[in-house]
Amino acid sequence: MTPPSLPGSAHLTRDAGGARLALSGDWTLVHYMALQARANELAGTVGNDVTVDIHGLGAMDTSGAFVIAEMLGSQRTQALAQDETLPPARRALLKTVGDAIDTYCKGVRKPRDAGFVVLLERIGKAMGSFWKQTAKLLGFIGITLQGFAGTVLRPKHWRVTALVSHIEQTGLDAVPILALLSFMVGAVVAFLGSTALASYGASIFTVDLIGFAFLREFGVLLTAILLAGRTSSAFTAQIGSMKAREEIDAIRTLGLDPIELLVLPRVLALLIALPLLTFIAMIAGIVGGGVVCLTVLKMSPSMFLSMLQEDMSLTQFLVGMAKAPVFAFMVGVIGCMEGFKVSGSAQSVGEHTTSAVVQSIFVVILLDALAALFYMEMGW
Repeated sequence: MTPPSLPGSAHLTRDAGGARLALSGDWTLVHYMALQARANELAGTVGNDVTVDIHGLGAMDTSGAFVIAEMLGSQRTQALAQDETLPPARRALLKTVGDAIDTYCKGVRKPRDAGFVVLLERIGKAMGSFWKQTAKLLGFIGITLQGFAGTVLRPKHWRVTALVSHIEQTGLDAVPILALLSFMVGAVVAFLGSTALASYGASIFTVDLIGFAFLREFGVLLTAILLAGRTSSAFTAQIGSMKAREEIDAIRTLGLDPIELLVLPRVLALLIALPLLTFIAMIAGIVGGGVVCLTVLKMSPSMFLSMLQEDMSLTQFLVGMAKAPVFAFMVGVIGCMEGFKVSGSAQSVGEHTTSAVVQSIFVVILLDALAALFYMEMGW
């Protein structure tokens, strides 16, 4: 008949002969919680001057030996393992656990937060990453332009079917959402403008505000930002999925050029679609502002159109349209470049898709600001 299991115990006594720690009972996994609680109570009281008596121990497994080693420390546990009076199996267990604690259970030093130094380090890493990304973008722009130059005089290499398909996806399918967005923004700009100008008795100039805003800035900017979120991300996801499934490697194996096959049709489609969408956005924004002028300012349609015709020159329209091809090229190139940078997992596809949208919007706004400064200096 198996003897009953007695919970392990640890008794610390102090007398004239010195301090003595007696360990008895079963130090096994069954009693681990109670043993750990007792070890926590004795923490800090078992010094090197305390004599340890483990001859009263019953059964002992790895969990019990770990509690003993944690309570006594690695060195004293290994010293107990040298006691010839203990069974060889128990001595080997104590030695193994003591060695393991000494080797693998060392505390990890938390790096000291240097404050300003850490801030400078992060700024430096961010700047380094920015310059690397800029260099990659410039390199990919060069590769794309090289592909254009090598294909434009070879009609057999033109991907007309892919080009038409991408024009439909990037241009025609985006017309409803772009027209609605531009109409609503035009209405908001007209309403805010009429409210602000009313205090100066100049509400009539809301027409000029709408015309300047959408012909020079809002038309092309809203279109580029919408396509940066809608089309650039689609390009990255499409090419990135092909990269993850090793389809691009297969294209190269067949002797085909991925730039010619995947990048050029998409960039050319944006170069054609974005100026057309910009024109639609301009018209929709002006119509939205006109609706507000007709309803809030009680302005007649003929008066609205005549003022728009008199005050808005062709230069304002050309200034806005001139930015559309540049924005289209950058949005398309960034979307395709991020697709080629996908490493092969679904997580990588998502990360680079997000990166493509952020970079495209940032570049569009940066180029628009530079263009505004340039036009201002030129007096256009």
